[in-house]
Amino acid sequence: MEEKKYTAADFKSDQPVRWCAGCGDHAVLNCLHKAMATLGVAPEMTAVISGIGCSSRLPYYMNTYGFHTIHGRAAAVATGFKVTNPEMTVWQISGDGDGLAIGGNHFIHAVRRNVDINILLLNNRIYGLTKGQYSPTSARGFVSKSSPYGTTEDPFIPAELVFGARGTFFARTIDVDLPTSQEVMVAAARHKGASVVEVLQNCMIFNNGIHANVTDKEHRADRTIHLRHGEKMLFGKDNQYGLVGNGLLIKAVEIGKEGWTIDDVLVHDAHNPSNFVHQQLAMMDGTELPLAIGVIRDVDNLTYETEVARQVEDVRARKGFDSLRSLLLAGDTWTVE
Repeated sequence: MEEKKYTAADFKSDQPVRWCAGCGDHAVLNCLHKAMATLGVAPEMTAVISGIGCSSRLPYYMNTYGFHTIHGRAAAVATGFKVTNPEMTVWQISGDGDGLAIGGNHFIHAVRRNVDINILLLNNRIYGLTKGQYSPTSARGFVSKSSPYGTTEDPFIPAELVFGARGTFFARTIDVDLPTSQEVMVAAARHKGASVVEVLQNCMIFNNGIHANVTDKEHRADRTIHLRHGEKMLFGKDNQYGLVGNGLLIKAVEIGKEGWTIDDVLVHDAHNPSNFVHQQLAMMDGTELPLAIGVIRDVDNLTYETEVARQVEDVRARKGFDSLRSLLLAGDTWTVE
């Protein structure tokens, strides 16, 4: 039988999209539709699960299974769904508040367990749905409705949490960079394990321009670097800059200046089991070193739902359990009259 070809329209629901005009969520939704069409997984074999927040409206706009859960619990629900339906492709949509504040514990444990779900973390460094409070990714000193004199705490860096939880896949994109967004979403879905894609997303109403230092067209090429496995780490409008080794660290140089040549530029190895270089790349922020976008880490490891299924079958075979009742009645039992 001929394999069915899908288009982005096959994954769009008939619901009107209710985000503010200019919100970066529109671009994310558009890219997700196209990525799903590229992957070729049927809508009925796909589930999109979210928590609470502006980004968490996204399941309504998908012609797939969807579940709009409660605040911070998207990862927990997505984990349960994947374990009981391992044949399904599962996407989790969370904002920086939903995913890293009340949902922070679920986030790091989903990554640690390596559950085969695709987590899209939309990071606008603000609470948008509740009208402009600072979030776990807001910078120290950030002035908001809940921090009128500036925050007095340092933010979470999503990549740092992923690597701290021994994550196997991390990628980053920018809402205005649609080709890269589609690229990393497809790569995330093809990775077996917990995939985290951080999307630097703009909130037009409460935090407009928060990522302007890396999104404006004039400076984007010099302040971002698009990483691709197996390719030299070059950036700049004419690829005139590169990343080179600096002892145990990385630094940016201009090729042809001070003796630096193309041969000195490092090659990106996203599949290296060691996360030492990956973490350095992910922590670059567009100031002294360019912000890394694209797939930064993509390595293989055992997945949680596969190991759970293997364990269940092993115990059934050894113990002879064929149902929950037989498990509960194993060993000594008593009848109470």
